[in-house]
Amino acid sequence: MKDEGELVKRIEEIKRQIDTIINDMSVPKNVRSAVIDAKNSLNAPGDYTIRVSNAIYNIDSISNDINLQPQARTIIWNILSQLESIKED
Repeated sequence: MKDEGELVKRIEEIKRQIDTIINDMSVPKNVRSAVIDAKNSLNAPGDYTIRVSNAIYNIDSISNDINLQPQARTIIWNILSQLESIKED
């Protein structure tokens, strides 16, 4: 990614979406826990590619959880898509 400011904006937007999942009490605890871990990865110091890869790993592990409600699953998939696009840049 060439523009660090744009990267920061994109990651902040992803973290806002993650907060939506974290604050939704209808989302299973294991899913919220994985999403919190992903957010912590994004907030960690270090190279953004490693942080994004760790976040993808955490979220991908729960993206097909059978207990997820459809609206939460859509947000999870959207977050994954955005993270993948950052990783590819």
